[in-house]
Amino acid sequence: MRTRPITPEEKARAFKPTKKPDVIEKQKLDVRYHIEEFDTGDRPRRFLEAFAAILKHTNYGLALDHFIRMSAKCSRCATTCQVFQATGDPRDIPCYRSELLLSVYRRYFTVGGALRGHLGGGGMDLTDEKVQEMADSFWNCTACRRCTLECPSGIDHALITHLGRFILSEMGMAPRALVVSTREQLEGQTGNTSAIPVPALKDTLEFLEEDMLGDKGVEIKFPMDVEGSEYVFFPAVSDFLMEAETLMGIAAVFTATGDSWTTGTGYYDGINYGLFYSDRILERVVKKIDAETKRLKGKNVLIGECGHASRSAKYFLPAYCGGDKAFPVINIMEYTHKVWKEGRLKLDPTIVTQKVSYHDPCNIARQRWIIDKPRELLKAFCPNYIEMTPSGEDNICCGGGGGTVSIDEIRPYRTTVGGKLKADQIRRAGCEILVAPCANCKKQLRELVEDQKIPCEVVGLHDLIYKAIIFDKPTAGSATDNQHDKKGE
Repeated sequence: MRTRPITPEEKARAFKPTKKPDVIEKQKLDVRYHIEEFDTGDRPRRFLEAFAAILKHTNYGLALDHFIRMSAKCSRCATTCQVFQATGDPRDIPCYRSELLLSVYRRYFTVGGALRGHLGGGGMDLTDEKVQEMADSFWNCTACRRCTLECPSGIDHALITHLGRFILSEMGMAPRALVVSTREQLEGQTGNTSAIPVPALKDTLEFLEEDMLGDKGVEIKFPMDVEGSEYVFFPAVSDFLMEAETLMGIAAVFTATGDSWTTGTGYYDGINYGLFYSDRILERVVKKIDAETKRLKGKNVLIGECGHASRSAKYFLPAYCGGDKAFPVINIMEYTHKVWKEGRLKLDPTIVTQKVSYHDPCNIARQRWIIDKPRELLKAFCPNYIEMTPSGEDNICCGGGGGTVSIDEIRPYRTTVGGKLKADQIRRAGCEILVAPCANCKKQLRELVEDQKIPCEVVGLHDLIYKAIIFDKPTAGSATDNQHDKKGE
């Protein structure tokens, strides 16, 4: 599937400057995302120092040594890149972007590059202009990794983009939206990216419990701080503000099955922006999830409907928290599918009659982790389910991946360039409801259908499950009550 290049008018809207000229002059950096104040002096030297430190303390060098030997720059990746398809700009071809960093590695961190540089023939010396080009280019990428599937040499362009962002962040050059959120998460009073204090969290969940009792006639609870639960729940914390129906659907599933679960008041945020721009942040956030699960004596880490939160926990809890002894990580869709297959979850196929389609979040579909399970669930109770193509591991990114959805000042870019191909796909599918089981995808897709004027509602999987769930009989929530009794012992 391909899309047409954007028009000059669309390009002007997408790339409209977002910062005042005096800010650009002061920071000596003309990028569209906002950055906190940072040291602007001798950026090439500081870039190389940060790069060297990261290479010393990580194993990125192994991957980079492979990439510089295999890089063919054939541009086959361009055929799958939705950003390049929209702009037609050669600078948006993934292998061009990757070469910005690989050329620096080749020149300064290989024997051949050092010798050529010493003899005066190294070329590609790092300049301030080159650092600025990387700062701009690396955040034009959605890090969807679709291009990696097409690369005949197996080069992971998204990994290179992540490393480039990591280096820049060590210099203080990272989007302010992400930096402020992670600062609150790791150092702030609330300890989460949305700055939700515990009293507000409790009030929100109590309100949802009352709402569900009136709606379903069933006592559905959100257990909190229950030790020894089978599952310790970490949704994207923004769900507590923006995705009530998703949370209610998850709670309803657990009430129907009677399995034990809990949310901890010590830490309740699955978001991990470190996956997008900083391994140091990534590690610290993962360790908070590990610590809270240990505090509650839980058995499994349960991640809500969030692609990047699921991927960061699934692959990096073992990396940073005990290897094969780390807590198992389960996405809520895996749990819901399992209990449905076991016959413990019943869904009414007469409730959701609209045309429904499913969007694959890149962070859980690209590596073939979760693809079929949510589709099987939807087909079980949505008689008018329609499939979008391409899908699964070859899905089209929402256009706000890689953390870009959290940068509100580049929304015109995300919905005009990054999400253009996705908008075309949604129109072609003709769905009335688009299920997107990811907090970031939902935000981006809602903005996309609004800006592109597509008549489509974007919801989570458990939003629809909440509508269709069947309880055998009105209940006081016996399993949940047992958890509260256990807590009070």
